[in-house]
Amino acid sequence: MKVSYQWLSQYVDVSGYSAAELAEKLTRSGIEVDIVESRNKGVTQVFVGFVKSREKHPDADKLSVCIVDVGQGEDLQIVCGAKNVAAGQKVPVAIVGAKLPDGLVIKRAKLRGVESQGMICSAKELGLNDKLLPKEIQEGILVLPEDTQVGASILDVLALNDEVMDFDLTPNRSDCLSMLGAAYEIGAILGRGVKLPDAEAGLNDSAAAVKAADRISVEISAKEQCSHYAARLIEGVKIGPSPLWLQNRLMAAGVRPINNIVDVTNFVMFEYGQPLHAFDADQLNNGHIDVRLAREGEKLVTLDDAERTLEPHMLLITDGVKPVAIAGVMGGANSEVSDGTTRILLESANFAGSSVRKTSRQLGLRSEASLRFEKEANPEAVIPALNRAAALIAELAGGQVASGIVEAVAGERKPVQIELTVSRINGYLGTELSVEEVKAIFERLNFTVEPLEQDGLLVHVPSRRGDITRAVDLIEEVARLHGYDNIPTTLMNVVTTPGALTREQAIRRLTRTLLTGSGLHEAITYTFTHPEQIRQYAGAFPDAKPIALAMPMSEDRSVLRTSLIPHLLDVAVYNRNRNQDDVAVFEIGRVFVTGDAQLSRLPEEKLQLAILMTGKRSELHWTGKPADVDFYDLKGIFEGVVSYLGIDGVRYEAAQPEGFHPGRTAQIVVETPSGSRAIGTIGQLHPALQQQKDLADTYVLEVELDTLAQLASESFAYRPLPRFPAIGRDMALVVDRSVPVGDLLAKARETAGSLLESIQVFDIYTGERLGADKKSVAISLVYRTLERTLTDEEVSELHGRVVAALEEGFGAELRK
Repeated sequence: MKVSYQWLSQYVDVSGYSAAELAEKLTRSGIEVDIVESRNKGVTQVFVGFVKSREKHPDADKLSVCIVDVGQGEDLQIVCGAKNVAAGQKVPVAIVGAKLPDGLVIKRAKLRGVESQGMICSAKELGLNDKLLPKEIQEGILVLPEDTQVGASILDVLALNDEVMDFDLTPNRSDCLSMLGAAYEIGAILGRGVKLPDAEAGLNDSAAAVKAADRISVEISAKEQCSHYAARLIEGVKIGPSPLWLQNRLMAAGVRPINNIVDVTNFVMFEYGQPLHAFDADQLNNGHIDVRLAREGEKLVTLDDAERTLEPHMLLITDGVKPVAIAGVMGGANSEVSDGTTRILLESANFAGSSVRKTSRQLGLRSEASLRFEKEANPEAVIPALNRAAALIAELAGGQVASGIVEAVAGERKPVQIELTVSRINGYLGTELSVEEVKAIFERLNFTVEPLEQDGLLVHVPSRRGDITRAVDLIEEVARLHGYDNIPTTLMNVVTTPGALTREQAIRRLTRTLLTGSGLHEAITYTFTHPEQIRQYAGAFPDAKPIALAMPMSEDRSVLRTSLIPHLLDVAVYNRNRNQDDVAVFEIGRVFVTGDAQLSRLPEEKLQLAILMTGKRSELHWTGKPADVDFYDLKGIFEGVVSYLGIDGVRYEAAQPEGFHPGRTAQIVVETPSGSRAIGTIGQLHPALQQQKDLADTYVLEVELDTLAQLASESFAYRPLPRFPAIGRDMALVVDRSVPVGDLLAKARETAGSLLESIQVFDIYTGERLGADKKSVAISLVYRTLERTLTDEEVSELHGRVVAALEEGFGAELRK
């Protein structure tokens, strides 16, 4: 909202304060002012001149020699190149010594042998914004109104000696989207009264021969979207340019003047914050207005000459036959005020902000009017703004206002009355304000205050302050106007407790640290995905139904994910397309699982951990050629996390889930209090999927992190360093290829008992010498006890029992 200092001074006494000082006070009280900008871009010594005569230059076809009176006693001879200069005009004249915004200093000069004693200026040369200039003055010199005083400073005539404050308003302060709202705010800060304009000044409609109700009628069919609609009829208007003072006001507010009718509606909108619209009454069917919702497929050509297809939720202004405007957004071309318009139907209404917001965003039409309706305009400004605009149109367009207002009311706003106590205010703010001081603050805001028992107050909030609905809102007003700098600094006197992470948060943070320490990079991908990605890779929940979004950003982000893997694959593809073939990433995030396609209840959110590795295991180095990552690199990283979390009983079982390599994939199974449970999958992607993604061998893991968090040990157990030596034994067993090595190790641990300190596989061999269905598994076992030194005899006897158990349980044979 751009607020002109000169315009503001008409409503509140700002004497003694510059625009910059007002901006500082506003910002300190909660209304931020982004910038204070002067309308004068560097103009000096430019006055209003009267062109007495214009003659063709003797030696130049495109130049004119003008004699100009600038009110300083002596006429000036000025050579001018503008096509539109003519005798009898009043124009801005830069005399010798004048400066213009582009840095030009005016000097005496000879142009083709003729002396020139100044310069007749265009609007652009005076630094006026091209986009804000009326079309008729964008080219050539600026021709001023006939009643402009000769010799007057152009700074006064064009209000260039004005400064404009640019308010950066928060969404709740829509009251300051008007000059009167800004005046109330300034008045409250300075402790000065607000001078409201006389809305009915010059409006003598009681003497009018025509009654508005006889010519126009109004009804509201969409009562939820429109609570009040009022109209006035003005006849005999003459369309033309607005007076200069009105154009100056609009340009200071950042709006281009159009004509006297449109300019008045814009002026009153900025003054009251109440948008208005003027219809050509002769284009309305029998002067009727019906506010209703659009019909399916209905269309309207708006003022920007674009045809809009309307939807049933959009609110329209119609004449009972056809739509003539999109309520609160933009008028229709079929009822536009044109040069031939003589009768005006002037609209002032209160539309629901939610309806205007949805319509304007869907149609891509944002305007000053829609902005104010979206933030809920003051419902009590409907009639004053209507009367003010009607009176100005009668004055500036020569029209006659018909007697009476035609209106329809579908709902009324209940007055807001709030009770609070001064002790509560002081308790919140840490102040010691008295009842009189608090009451004075509310009265500066033009709130009516009634005293209650003890230190209680009943505050009547005016309708312009729709942001105040609760006692805490009033306390905020007291804080603002008392001054944040005046609120004392006090220590909190409350019971405090130290913050802490939840178990899940702690495990998530620890897991992230362990994985990044293992050389992986964390990825953060979208929660939304494409339905096809779920069909290609269902992940850990193949029976989960895709959950569609009501208003997706795009088809690629239209359903909630059921797995983290598809987006990690996208990360790998993205990197590979940029010649980054070695990718090791992980993600910790939530997936959304439901078996109910109708979504009768909320989906289950599961916290998952996913890891993806592809490419080389290490970077190129002189010590050796880097090898490709494999299943065991991924498995080792995961086992490191599980070991650090203190989770026992994790094992891997062969599996063939969809999307994975049929021989290089396993289910991750853990022991829970309720029994064994599969919590994830680890393995290589299916070759077909790798080929489709143009990836090398890629290994992925996805596991339920929330389950791991539940199983993680809350304490760490430390063992002392051993005092007695260990005895190692190695063995190579030939078994069927179908025998899981994990089962061999589990059986060995069970048989050896507490004397077995560690067991590790150090080689697996397959070859023709063993047979097509056999493999050799080399295992290293370490025996030790913390209580004494073991003898060779007892270790040999125990190791023999381990071998016998493996031979008996799995048909294993010791390899010679």
